[in-house]
Amino acid sequence: MTSDTSTSTAPATTALPLPAGSWEIDPFHSAVNFTIRHLGISKVRGRFSEVTAGLVVGGSAETSSVTATVALASIDTGNKDRDAHVKAPDLLDVERRPTMTFRSTRVAGADDEWTMEGELTIGDVTRPITLAVEFGGLQAFPGDPRRHAGFEATGEIKRSDYGLDFGAGMLGDVVKIQLDMQFLEPAESAAPQG
Repeated sequence: MTSDTSTSTAPATTALPLPAGSWEIDPFHSAVNFTIRHLGISKVRGRFSEVTAGLVVGGSAETSSVTATVALASIDTGNKDRDAHVKAPDLLDVERRPTMTFRSTRVAGADDEWTMEGELTIGDVTRPITLAVEFGGLQAFPGDPRRHAGFEATGEIKRSDYGLDFGAGMLGDVVKIQLDMQFLEPAESAAPQG
């Protein structure tokens, strides 16, 4: 998630390579991962295990949208003591800021390379963000009549933009984000594969 405000040259009528309708997240094949620098010399990696999201595909990219909500208390960095500290009032303060939400405002691109602009809200702070999105394809899953669509989205935020500036000098300000998401085809669009 970057603050890059460059615009795409893709026409506004570019259609997404998916059937129209409301796609729901496949939580078992989706992940919200992040990386942050520690002491400027190494990286701490983690994930949020609880995320809900929806993808609405319209007749064009302009009429398509994505929303997502992440439970901040579901953070997992592989160290329970560290996770407890990150959830505490001096950092994420999950009692006061239980969720992080995303709402797209613009989708543009073509083929398998897309850009999604939107708004990220943590607590009472909302900032614009941009994600680079790679469309992984559309594939049937054994035993499921609905096809799965896969996406990888990457970007970065500055935690100080959201008032999360604890540990400056010890923890990096930039948080790099990688989203691996699968969405399930709307039931009304699903057809027997053969």
